[in-house]
Amino acid sequence: MTEYIHESGRDIPVCAEADICIAGGSCTGVFAAVRAARMGCRVILCEEMNALGGAAVHGLVNIWHTLYDTEDKQQVIAGLTAEVLERLQALGALTVSPLRSSSYNFNPCELAIELDRLTDEHKIEVRFHTRVCGVLTDARRLQAVLVEDQSGRRAIRASFFIDCTGDGDLAARLGLESFVNPYIQPPTACFHLQGDMTGVNLGELVREHGAEFGLGDDWGWSTGVAGCRGITMRADHHVFGVRCDIAEDLTRAEKTGRAQMRAFVSLLKKYGRPDTHYAITNFASYIGIRETVHYVTKFRADELSLLTGRRYDAPVLNGTYPTDRHHAEDMGISFKYLDGTMRTMYGKGTRTVTGNWREELGITTPPATYYQLPFEVLLQERWENFLCAGRMINADAGAFGALRVMVNLNQLGEAAGCAAAICLDEGRAVQAIDPKQVTSALRKGGSAV
Repeated sequence: MTEYIHESGRDIPVCAEADICIAGGSCTGVFAAVRAARMGCRVILCEEMNALGGAAVHGLVNIWHTLYDTEDKQQVIAGLTAEVLERLQALGALTVSPLRSSSYNFNPCELAIELDRLTDEHKIEVRFHTRVCGVLTDARRLQAVLVEDQSGRRAIRASFFIDCTGDGDLAARLGLESFVNPYIQPPTACFHLQGDMTGVNLGELVREHGAEFGLGDDWGWSTGVAGCRGITMRADHHVFGVRCDIAEDLTRAEKTGRAQMRAFVSLLKKYGRPDTHYAITNFASYIGIRETVHYVTKFRADELSLLTGRRYDAPVLNGTYPTDRHHAEDMGISFKYLDGTMRTMYGKGTRTVTGNWREELGITTPPATYYQLPFEVLLQERWENFLCAGRMINADAGAFGALRVMVNLNQLGEAAGCAAAICLDEGRAVQAIDPKQVTSALRKGGSAV
């Protein structure tokens, strides 16, 4: 039984006002802010950490996937994702891979600094160490958000609000309808490893000696860090049995993830290359959350429509990343690709099962080379001046496995920023704007939709 205490009412000082207030400084949030600023809006961007970049920076997930269709002929993702990649390449902080699954590898520290520059260039008011903790509403409109920062509890007024927090912190406080998929993809705590892994058969090591360190034969991955020598980013083990939108579970996940890092390095020190020094040089500021809660919008993305490349009159997203389901039940991962290929991998190379979903469904038409989503995937129907963009997307479990990656969510941020600017320019509720205007604004700004 929950026990309650009473908090006395108090006057909250208004610390800032803007045209648009965005909660969450991931690249989704930053790109929403920049798009809106380019369309003439004054923007405040609130981020609870000390830097912008979200999972790409604080989670150390330094991979953005290909910008091209499956035939590598047509660029289907452009806009701010492409702009930022170009900026990182000019800094020597980007490695371009021939592998579609890991096309762009960047230095997360350089990304954070470059996002500072990008927001400064567009006169976006960024507020770090600022967590949105409440809302003030009037009828069908959001009037202000309450924040907690170093100066205490304060309020920010705006004419439009965008939730890019990932978990939908604003959406939850606004009482929007939500759901949790029957299967929630487990998180991974990433870290930077110093030490040569050349010639190390990781699968064999884990299968033979993992139990000694409490490590199971779990699927994982790793990559280099652009511009760094002798450092790899490791994402070798999941944390199972947690829901990271629940405070107690999130704490347990963070501690378990760090314990896994130490166990993994201890395994390498004892059984890895004898001529190599292994050490943790950095770990994620927060665990890599793949999925928590989703919020209901006018359009729900489904796996089959995505994989068969359904087209829309007002698209706001193009993508090619396959559906990607990290298992909680057997330490595997399953992929479904647009060409029909299915691949499930168990453990660290222990077993692979292949198939073809197109053949199973009797589909004989040519495969799609990319997929799309319409603007309505962002459009909730209750609040006139509010949008949410990010991994809280309205999608079934299969579609979500493809849409959750950063090159896709980046585009939703851009679309939300464009839509907010159109609403303010026309004095309309977000439900009353023409979705084709959003697509047109995205194209005018350099997107490929």
